[in-house]
Amino acid sequence: MSQLVIRHYTRPTARRHLWTGLAMAVVALAFATEQSMHWLAAHPMAARGLEASLLAGLATGLGAIPVLFMRRPQERLMAPMLGLAGGMMLAASLFSLLVPAVQNVAASGAPWPLAIVTAAALMAGVGLMQQMDSRTAHAHVESIEVGKAMPQVGLVIAAIALHNVPEGLAVGISAAAGADHGMTLGIAIQNIPEGWIVASAMIALGAAPLRAALIALATGLVEPVGGLFGVIASSLAGSALPLALAAAAGAMLWVVSHELIPASHQPGREAAGTAGLAAGFAAMTVLATAF
Repeated sequence: MSQLVIRHYTRPTARRHLWTGLAMAVVALAFATEQSMHWLAAHPMAARGLEASLLAGLATGLGAIPVLFMRRPQERLMAPMLGLAGGMMLAASLFSLLVPAVQNVAASGAPWPLAIVTAAALMAGVGLMQQMDSRTAHAHVESIEVGKAMPQVGLVIAAIALHNVPEGLAVGISAAAGADHGMTLGIAIQNIPEGWIVASAMIALGAAPLRAALIALATGLVEPVGGLFGVIASSLAGSALPLALAAAAGAMLWVVSHELIPASHQPGREAAGTAGLAAGFAAMTVLATAF
């Protein structure tokens, strides 16, 4: 790309080629956008899935606002906040993903074979997240402390993206399948304290408060990317929809077990973390009942 820019300024013919390439890219983007809008108009549930994942992602930016005034949450709040997020994700994976999958399988003509395949899909979701975790260099935000050795910003952002993709995937699949049951609102609520924690970690890494809040918002917007994959999976699944729901549930369970519960149960914080986890599960139970 840099060589193209250099030639753009040194050779008139290269300048024409560059502008031609840019014009073609703009036309292709416009065509893709138009086709996407037509497809979403013809598939309203898919559009709902994308909207739901976007709403959940934007909540991360909303949660980052306190760093403009209050900076980092007190240490005693970190465990219950992370526990709350874990409890809501755990309940959401059960009520909005696994239960609808089990109900579909139970109503089918061959429940036993489909049950085994659905369980395998859940384990596949767990395995996929484990592979992504092992192959992606990252650093966890909850381990960042001012004055200690700091990880690279890119590693922290990679960890956040790894966490947010399965959230968006799960929201997209559940909303597009009509099995939301309050999941979108629940994930949005638990993303608010997460946004505060993420922005606080960015400040600890040296970012100005406004930049930290914008980075937190940007990481939240990874969720619509996962939501897009969820919408596509839901649209293509057809009768295999329980498998897509179960795989998303497995990915969510991995995040809760591998990241949120250990982060909220640091030595000396176990009781607060458990209280937050239970409160999050209870809150999601209310939302699932109400919706």
